[in-house]
Amino acid sequence: MVAVRALIFVAFALQAWPALAQRTAIFKCQGADGRWTYTDDKRRAEKEKCEVVTTQINVAPPPPPPPARQQARSPSSFPKESPTERATAKGRQREILEKELVAEEQDLAKAKQALAEQEAVRTGEERNYAKVLERLQPIKDRIETHEKNVEALKRELANLNR
Repeated sequence: MVAVRALIFVAFALQAWPALAQRTAIFKCQGADGRWTYTDDKRRAEKEKCEVVTTQINVAPPPPPPPARQQARSPSSFPKESPTERATAKGRQREILEKELVAEEQDLAKAKQALAEQEAVRTGEERNYAKVLERLQPIKDRIETHEKNVEALKRELANLNR
C-alpha cells in the first residue's frame, strides 16, 4: 500500500512539476588501477565508459533562488553623520589616542628604569650570568611590549591625519 502511494505521488509530482523533476543516474566505473568507483557525473561516465547502476527521479522542489542583490543605497531613515559631527568624533579620537600614547610612554620609561635598576643589582645566588638574564627577561619583554604599543599608537595618530 505504501509503495502504491509513493508511485501515485511520483506520478502526480511529475505532472504537477514537470520542469522540476530531474533524473539522476548513478554510474559504476572501473579505474585504471582496477578499483570501482561510483559517480553521478554523466560526462565522466561517458568518457570512462561506465555502466548505469540505478536511475532515480528527484521530484523535490528546487531551493528558492538567492535574493537579488540590492545596490548599496541607504534608506532615508538611516542616520547620517554631518561633517561637523565627523570632525568632532575625530577630535575626540585624537585626544584619546594622545592620552594613551602619553600613558604608554610613561609606562615605557618606568620599565626602562626598572631594567636599569635590576641590571645594577646582582645577588649572591646568581653566580651564573644566565640566571641574571633569566631574571631580567620579563622586564625586557615588558619594554618590548610598550615599545610596540607606542609605535602602534603613533601609526593610528598618523592615520587620523589622512
